[in-house]
Amino acid sequence: MTIERIFLRLSRSRFLRFSVVGGAGFFVNEAALALAKELLGVGDHAGWFIAFVPAVTFTWWGNRKLTFADKASDGHVGMLAEWARFVATNSLGAAANFVVYALLIGYAPFPLNVPYLALAIGILVGLVFNFTLAKRLVFRN
Repeated sequence: MTIERIFLRLSRSRFLRFSVVGGAGFFVNEAALALAKELLGVGDHAGWFIAFVPAVTFTWWGNRKLTFADKASDGHVGMLAEWARFVATNSLGAAANFVVYALLIGYAPFPLNVPYLALAIGILVGLVFNFTLAKRLVFRN
């Protein structure tokens, strides 16, 4: 598959664009988790919650610009309301993400109990929740 075909496919599929933004958000999430654990000295669970804030904000912005640009809200008030809806709806996906993460680090054998791998698996579970809710409830202009 040529690079042109890849970009053409991305341009036609909201889910693929959402996934690309989420993939970039994964690195933000991982970096924030590492900073929370290493610099702030918080535990695995608190680190997950701290890492959620920059990751969800990054993915909201990316999805505004790449995935749902035609549906994004206008003005500061509209953007703030949209961000709040995105955070609220992504909290459902985050809940699924966190349950998977907590179960893996608490009960799974190595290497599934490593926090960074458990985080990645949880993120994949949350992807389906987040895309569906973003499409139906967040980006609706």
